[in-house]
Amino acid sequence: MPAYMIVTCQIHDREAFIAGYGARAAALVEQHGGRYLLRAPGAELLEGDFGDGASMVISEWPDKDAVHRFWNSPEYAEAKKLREPISDCQVLVIEAPSLADAFK
Repeated sequence: MPAYMIVTCQIHDREAFIAGYGARAAALVEQHGGRYLLRAPGAELLEGDFGDGASMVISEWPDKDAVHRFWNSPEYAEAKKLREPISDCQVLVIEAPSLADAFK
């Protein structure tokens, strides 16, 4: 079953984030079988206490194991070090039926 990684991220230095972490992570997502469905700044918080103005990323993966292989890879551990000092992120993963199949 497909899995989706949902990231909410308050970015403190957007240029450094995109040039460093963003470029490196994007290559690793593709390498590990993921694909981006959404990458955008400016989320509007309607309820809760995290995420107003944040960037949101949603990626689709073949399954949850693929997400874990990406997340736990040594290459991603190195890339993650680039984002940690310049952002605060919340990362979730969930398995769900394919979004493409939902609209058939």
